[in-house]
Amino acid sequence: MKIGISGAPGAFSEMAALKFVELAGQGTPDIDFLVSVENVLSKLEAGEIDYGVFPIENSTGGIVIEAVYAMAKHRFDVEKLFEIEVNQNLLVQKGVNASDVTSVTSHDQALKQCRMYLKRMWPDIELVPYADTALAAKDLASGVLPRTTAVVASARAAELYGLDILEEKIQDLKFNYTVFIAAKKFISD
Repeated sequence: MKIGISGAPGAFSEMAALKFVELAGQGTPDIDFLVSVENVLSKLEAGEIDYGVFPIENSTGGIVIEAVYAMAKHRFDVEKLFEIEVNQNLLVQKGVNASDVTSVTSHDQALKQCRMYLKRMWPDIELVPYADTALAAKDLASGVLPRTTAVVASARAAELYGLDILEEKIQDLKFNYTVFIAAKKFISD
């Protein structure tokens, strides 16, 4: 089974894809990390992947706007709607302290989920939207982003890219869930 996800390795969409496979009783999937919902639905329509997994709504941050625009442009069938718990973390490069941080970057949806935390704890820090939470973590680890940047992403992304977790579970609501779609290619009647 080939699954395209809207994210890089360590993204919450990867966790959702693994949960979908578990719910479907399938084996280990071949995951194609496509970063955006647009890329996922384009590859799904072209028949290059069997399923696409992407977020559509979060209990704290609301509708995933990127998904709405992409869904409006593509035809697909919904195989399954399901949710996963999402815990956001503030990640930094090794050796970076809170006082070193000059900006926080992540996917717009992750920044929305942590809006009150960021206002309270980082009132003077620049917030920079990024294409994906895990891609931001990867780019921080590889030096694409400045060392003084902190990233909002999963604990898995910190582990994968060798980043430190400056603070865990920074989402505004303790119980933070995201609804995902597992989509399959549209078959006309």
